[in-house]
Amino acid sequence: MEQKRLFLQADNVQATIERLNRRILERFPKAGLLGVSGTLLDVSRRTRATVRRIKTPIYWVRLLSLAIIVAFFGVLAVIVSQLSFQEEMSAWDFIQTTEAGVNVLIFLAIACFFLASLEVRMKRKRVVKALNRLRDIAHVIDMHQLTKDPEARSLAEHATRGSPKRTLTPFELWRYLDYCSEMLSLTSKLGYLYIADFNDPVATKTVNDLETLTTSLSRKIWQKIMILRMSEGGLAGEE
Repeated sequence: MEQKRLFLQADNVQATIERLNRRILERFPKAGLLGVSGTLLDVSRRTRATVRRIKTPIYWVRLLSLAIIVAFFGVLAVIVSQLSFQEEMSAWDFIQTTEAGVNVLIFLAIACFFLASLEVRMKRKRVVKALNRLRDIAHVIDMHQLTKDPEARSLAEHATRGSPKRTLTPFELWRYLDYCSEMLSLTSKLGYLYIADFNDPVATKTVNDLETLTTSLSRKIWQKIMILRMSEGGLAGEE
């Protein structure tokens, strides 16, 4: 039941991104933002498979780790069985033997911990890699909205030869900025899917950092939208 819930959630996010991609295509068919939304859509399609791999146990890693741990303890048992203890052992010999035994136990404990956490570290690496891809997309979205100034018309007379071309109407600018905000929110939602059933502190922190980033970038966009709405006395229209 839990697995079904997770996959349905991933499907819903993907469907929302597909609708957003169509909306951008219909309104801004030549805009670079369409390429970014297409990239986000491709990532969402791969997310479900990636989440499934993260949730599925890596059996060959578990078997290999178990075999190596058993081999370690088997070698230790053979070594201990072949030791010859003298009835009378000096204090120095006892200390040396005890120290050697403690060192072996520490080494075995470290080796066992490394092997036992190997599967988690492999999955964590896969999650962090996917989240870094989403972080890149968020920064690209931010790049597309940087030159979308709601006060562009009042600054037109001061434009230089290198100034960006501002061809969007106030309504189109509003829709463009709103699309950017939606894409940032959906980017954050995709990130959450990776940790919905993967309880790892490092992966969770990376997702939280992604959410903080997208929220901060979206806040800047909404500041522009509010300025645009106040300057235009309210905007309305179809999506």
